[in-house]
Amino acid sequence: MAKLKVAGTWGGILEVELENWTLPMLRDEVAKRSGLDPESIKLICAGKILKDDGDDSKTLAQLGIKENSKILSSRGAAPEEGKSIMAEEERSRRLFRVKAAATALSKRHADGSLPIEDYNIELEDQGGHQVKFGTETDQSAAMMGLMLHTKGKSLIEIEMYADALEVLAMAEESFLLCDPKILELVDNIPIMEIDIVWCYFLLRDLKCLSDAGFRLEKARKGLERAHGKDLSRVRLLQAGQCPELALYVRLELLEGVVAYHTGQNDKALSALKSAHAKLLHLQIPDETLSLVMSMGFKEKDAKRALRLNNKDIATSVDFLIEERAKRAQKHKDDLQRQKEILEQKTFGVTPMKKAVDLQMLDRLVLIGYARNLAAESLRRHENDFQKALDALTSPEVNSSIQVYLESRKRKRQEQQVGITVDELVSMGFERGQATSALEFGGKREDIIHRLLSLSEPNNGIAFVSGFAFTANDSATSSNNNKAVSETEDSEMEDDTADEIATNGEEKERDLEINGEEEERDHEIEEDIADEIAKVDALSAYDINLDKEVEAINEYLVMLDTSQDSG
Repeated sequence: MAKLKVAGTWGGILEVELENWTLPMLRDEVAKRSGLDPESIKLICAGKILKDDGDDSKTLAQLGIKENSKILSSRGAAPEEGKSIMAEEERSRRLFRVKAAATALSKRHADGSLPIEDYNIELEDQGGHQVKFGTETDQSAAMMGLMLHTKGKSLIEIEMYADALEVLAMAEESFLLCDPKILELVDNIPIMEIDIVWCYFLLRDLKCLSDAGFRLEKARKGLERAHGKDLSRVRLLQAGQCPELALYVRLELLEGVVAYHTGQNDKALSALKSAHAKLLHLQIPDETLSLVMSMGFKEKDAKRALRLNNKDIATSVDFLIEERAKRAQKHKDDLQRQKEILEQKTFGVTPMKKAVDLQMLDRLVLIGYARNLAAESLRRHENDFQKALDALTSPEVNSSIQVYLESRKRKRQEQQVGITVDELVSMGFERGQATSALEFGGKREDIIHRLLSLSEPNNGIAFVSGFAFTANDSATSSNNNKAVSETEDSEMEDDTADEIATNGEEKERDLEINGEEEERDHEIEEDIADEIAKVDALSAYDINLDKEVEAINEYLVMLDTSQDSG
């Protein structure tokens, strides 16, 4: 018997015979244990929704499920009536692309490898400080879960609730890969549980009640761990402010809804009244909001500030000014990081596919080594400072690195002009003259014409170390002196930072080190990066409560009616 680890609508270990059990059998067993309709259960393994493609006879082994596989069970919304198979397949492909893109982004940023796409994605706490979660596996899984959670939230905002449920299920699967102890003191997981139940509610799917109750109970316990008993820990972190109040309005509303539909009217009334009281506390008078907005702040920012500062206008304005300064500094830091990423790209990656460590590079430069030389030594030695320094102090190794860098520079020049030294030599030119002509630069035709002119007597031109001089024509002399100056500037730049490599050279370098070129989904990656860029430390608590207002009033009326009829 093989063991499968199941999480989601029901969590536990199932013992199955992979060679005999089919997908419908597994779905029925999970549905029975979770108390749900088998048709409503979706099973996900390795980021893919398990489907038998109409062939119920396929065994779990034939579907690629192995011993100790992790299965995520989720309650999916029923497809709309008349929805075409092609549309459903397109939706599945789109969701799979989201999962694949988030996976790729999380791996590139979590393990320190070169962020080829120039996105600067890092985990930050509410103070804006970078956070590292345990091992690289934990870091990658946490980052991936947070990215998918952000994507799920964006889908909720545009009312694509079924798609949001799928993406949130992927986020949950990613978080399951983390060490649970690492995530106990953050509220991202409880918030995700609330978002999943919020999707159930907006889809009006009462079949999910048992799962909803289970998730809300987990969310309540998780928030207590993260925020402290009576919110003591979050009050300390937020200097007495209460940004999370809107989140508790949604939580208590959903607790009240589940209680109402399971016949627990007293519990439902208590939860809904508590949510209503918090809602009244969060309501901002129109005139107060307008006054803060008249000072040049956006409605969303003004509302957030007034909620955080108990509707006090002066304190709210001070808060907004401080937040604006923080955003400006963050923008400045992001630009600096982008500049660093561009520089790292010119140095390539280490044999273990890590970027060159710029802090260690700065230390070597301070000692007196040229920047590109020090970077290459660090790259070769996996950012080991002492080994890189030993290599640079060795005359033989130092010389070999310089030869390699000169070779790279020459290849880049050959790519730019479209002709190589060997090609020029095959045309009958001397190697020394061909090399000098390439270093001087210009188009292919110009280089060949320049070399041909060398064979003409008394032309007054001679190549010395790549610089062209003439003694007979003052106009030509002026132009050539300009060229000399430009070339010298270029050489000086090479001493501090290597030029940005061409796309062809970057691909060649990646293939040389990695063995193959990574296939990437630029469109979805950019989409995810753009959505993350809109998120800040308090975004999780920025909840538009319009739907909550309607729902609380609706269920309070329903409770009153049921009590009157009783």
